[in-house]
Amino acid sequence: MAMLDGIKVIELGQNLAGPYASQILGDLGAQVIKVEKPGGDDARGWGPPFAKDGVAIAFHTINRGKRSVVLDLSRAEDVAALKELVKDADIFVHNMRPGAPDKIGIGPSQLRALNPRLIYCDISAFGHKGPLEGRPGYEPLLQAFGGLVSVNGDPSSPPARMGASVIDFGTGMWTALGALAALQQRHRTGQGCVVNTSLFETALGWVGSHIATFAATGKLPERQSTGHASLTPYQAFQTTNGPLVITAGNDRLFAKLAKVLGHAEWADDARFATNRDRMAHRAQVIAMVQAVIATDSKENWAEKLEAVGVPCAPINDIAEVHDHQQTAALGVMQTNATTGVTRWVAPLSFDGKRAAYGAPAPVLGADTHAVLKRNKAAE
Repeated sequence: MAMLDGIKVIELGQNLAGPYASQILGDLGAQVIKVEKPGGDDARGWGPPFAKDGVAIAFHTINRGKRSVVLDLSRAEDVAALKELVKDADIFVHNMRPGAPDKIGIGPSQLRALNPRLIYCDISAFGHKGPLEGRPGYEPLLQAFGGLVSVNGDPSSPPARMGASVIDFGTGMWTALGALAALQQRHRTGQGCVVNTSLFETALGWVGSHIATFAATGKLPERQSTGHASLTPYQAFQTTNGPLVITAGNDRLFAKLAKVLGHAEWADDARFATNRDRMAHRAQVIAMVQAVIATDSKENWAEKLEAVGVPCAPINDIAEVHDHQQTAALGVMQTNATTGVTRWVAPLSFDGKRAAYGAPAPVLGADTHAVLKRNKAAE
C-alpha cells in the first residue's frame, strides 16, 4: 500500500544506515532517488555472496525499489544537478562524514534555503555535536564503543559482537521515524526541519537499561549468554537433542513450569515463590530446572510447555527460520525471480495488506539520464 504516495526522497547514502532509512520510506510508497558516486555505493561490492547480476546480496536487501542516479560531487555541475533534484524533494537522507556536505554546498542550511519545506535527515556516527562529532564509524566500532559488545556473549567467553547490524538498521529506523514525524509537523506549519540521528545514539538506546542499572547501583552488568539479569528461569536449557529457551517471566508462569517439570512444590517454596526469591537463589533454580529438562527432547518439552502457556522456543539456525511455516505464512521473505535474491520485506501490514516492497535494487546509474533530463525540462 502506497501510504507515502507523492513523497519524493533523495538519498545520498552508502552502506547500511542511510540506504535502510530511505528503503523504509520507499516501502511505504515514497519515490526514492538514490544518488551514487561514480563506481556506486560501496555496498554493491560487499560480498560474497553476489546475486545473478554480480551485485552483492547485501546491497539488494536494502536498496529495493529505488532509482539510481550517478553524480560526481567533486564536480560543480553535478552538485548543481543534485540541488535541482532537491528543489522539489520532500526528504533528503545522507550519511556522509560530518562537515563534508557543507564543504560542497549541500549542508542543511544550504539545501533548506533552496527548499524550506525540505526535511533534511543527517545521519552521523557519533552525533551532531560533542568532542567526537567529526569521527567516522562503522557497525562493529559503534557496537564496541557504545557498550553492546561488553554485555553480549557467554560470561565464560570473550565479549562478542552481535550477529546482526542492529546499530545501522536501528539508526535507519530512527531516521525514518524522525522523517515521518517531521512530515506531520510540516503538514501543520508548511516548514521542513533538520533530523539528526547517529549510530552512537542508537547504541545508547540499546544499552539504555544497562546504563540506568549502572547509574543506580554502580555495578557493571554481567554477560548473560541467553539469560536475563533480572529474571529467572529465563534462558536456554539443554535437552537431549539441543537447547530450548524457556522464559518463565513471572511467578504464575514459574508455577506452571514447575508443575510440568513434576515439581509443583517449587512454587510454594519460600526460596522460589517470587522472582525476587528466585534471583536470590538463581544458581540453584537454574540447576534444578536444567536437571529435569536434560531428561527429554526439546520437541517433547516444547509441546508440554506450550500446552499450559509457558513461552518457549528452540534456538533455530538460519535454515530452520528460512524453512519455517510461520515465515512462509507471513510472506515477509520473498524471492525475486529476476535477481534470485530472497529479500526481507517491510514487517508492516495496513488493513491486512502488506506494505509495498518495490522492484529490485537498481542497476548503477540506470536512471541518471531520465531523472536529470526530467528535472531540467521542469525548470
